[in-house]
Amino acid sequence: MPWMGQSLRSLLRRTGSGLLALLALSGCAAERALAPLQAYRLRTIELPLDNSALVLAFAPNSVGLDDAQLEAWVTSGARAVTAYYGRFPIPRVQVMVDAADGDGPQSGTAFGFTPPVIRMTIGRSTQPEDLARDWMMTHEMVHLAFPRLAQKHHWLEEGLATYVEPIARVQAGQLPPEQVWRDLMHGLPYGLPQPGDQGLDNTPTWGRTYWGGALYCLLAEIEIRQLTDNRRGLQDALRGVVQAGGTIGSIWSIEQALEAGDHATSVNVLMQLYARMRAAPVDVDLPELWRVLGVRLVDGNIVFDDEAPLASIRKAITALPSTPAPSTANGRNGS
Repeated sequence: MPWMGQSLRSLLRRTGSGLLALLALSGCAAERALAPLQAYRLRTIELPLDNSALVLAFAPNSVGLDDAQLEAWVTSGARAVTAYYGRFPIPRVQVMVDAADGDGPQSGTAFGFTPPVIRMTIGRSTQPEDLARDWMMTHEMVHLAFPRLAQKHHWLEEGLATYVEPIARVQAGQLPPEQVWRDLMHGLPYGLPQPGDQGLDNTPTWGRTYWGGALYCLLAEIEIRQLTDNRRGLQDALRGVVQAGGTIGSIWSIEQALEAGDHATSVNVLMQLYARMRAAPVDVDLPELWRVLGVRLVDGNIVFDDEAPLASIRKAITALPSTPAPSTANGRNGS
């Protein structure tokens, strides 16, 4: 393994091409979340995302925001996911938002129904600036671009969404690259194994699920780029999973998902790294990792060292890929 040292956002999941999204805003209870669309005021917006359409469904007096502000919130997540995957991963999704006390987006969950559903909870006192800095909508939409796995592999689903979300927002022009590394420097220590750890498959703590999974993603990213002279990365692997049909409407084994990613990059990194980390703790020297990537926190600010050994890899992680996404002709789910 080229680098393993010494062997997000706190929780939650992103929209974009071939898309039909339904946003239902109401204060209804959970059991009424899938109420008939006739109960809502509908509005259709054409999006410049692969001829996609966004259907917003509003219930009266749900939150103190107008339609345009809520539309911008949902479409920002759509654009981020489209930037990262090269297209929106599924042709249709229902996004249903419940109102609750408080302000700002509060929680989110993605479900692999037919069509898939994203349920968000948003405070009735939410302001436009709360939506502008939200990450949850994008996080949930990232979940659409990966198959459902067995429960013991939940760390991979959540770790991917935690890792991909800020990178996708950088590639969509919504965040500066420094924010990605600030988040990783803050969050990855929570993902390190603690005493009694039995590997990612067998340690379902919050830290290992979200940030342990994100650590797996970063290590895989670096190794793929080292073995391919920085021509391919985890982004290529994940685009390959979608192209093979691995979206939230599918139930796959973890081996099927990782092998699809390895096939897309032509290197066997995902499966080999999983074999090392699935059933045993693997320690990672994070300070050394930040050094070789050229990332430092100085007086509260992220400072990049472009002379660091892996600085070119650090830059490539958040840059838009130079190669186009695979064809959209196959591999769609959720219709």
